[in-house]
Amino acid sequence: MTYTALLSLAILRDDFSKLDRHGLIEFIRACQTEEGSFTTVPKNGDTDLRTLYCAFAISSMLNDWSGIDVDRALSFVKSCRTYEGGYGQYPHCEASGGPTYTAIAAIHLAPPSHKRLTTEEQQKTIHWLMHNQSSCGGFKGRTNKEADACYCFWCGASLKILGASELVDYRSLSKFVAECQFKFGGIGKAPGEGPDPYHTYLSLAATSIYPPPSDSNGAPRATWELDTFDPLLNARDETARWIREHIPDPIREGP
Repeated sequence: MTYTALLSLAILRDDFSKLDRHGLIEFIRACQTEEGSFTTVPKNGDTDLRTLYCAFAISSMLNDWSGIDVDRALSFVKSCRTYEGGYGQYPHCEASGGPTYTAIAAIHLAPPSHKRLTTEEQQKTIHWLMHNQSSCGGFKGRTNKEADACYCFWCGASLKILGASELVDYRSLSKFVAECQFKFGGIGKAPGEGPDPYHTYLSLAATSIYPPPSDSNGAPRATWELDTFDPLLNARDETARWIREHIPDPIREGP
């Protein structure tokens, strides 16, 4: 909730000046576990890659990493990596698109002084992600599953972060998303399924990253025109830029 609250404030162009920054950082610190992950509340709640990503995104938005043992956190991320190149929610879990996104995004949100994937690791992850784009154009979250609109973002955004977006079949992806639209509005997880806000949002986010090709006359399809998207913070590029340009650095106390 803290991550989405801060992102909502940024969307509204709040400069975070009224936030208790110290309290937020101490809250994050209290949530980090010995293994490096984060609980949803101090000493309690779920602890997996989702909460770790949120902690990293919060620290990135505040431009303050003092509440996180980044090396320990990245060690936890590494422990969630599978032989396929994807990531599970916890160590020893099956690789899935959502956890893979949170892992890849967290690795790239971390301060640049920390190690990222090796070339071999990155290529293996890209291979697994691309294997998940089905013949229908949509992405599946796990091996041998059906395509689901939400994974068009989770897998597609991961590929964008890894610099492999050119491998994605834009045309078939947008066709799949279009087929997931409900006749009275909204987008469901698959063609014929009822719509919900979750799949609608992530489908639009995926379409922002992978806009459909122009029509036969070279003109973009107006109904698909969306603002460009920052896959790391899961926000419009404009909002991500505003955060980095307008939110002041933390005030450090003297020695």
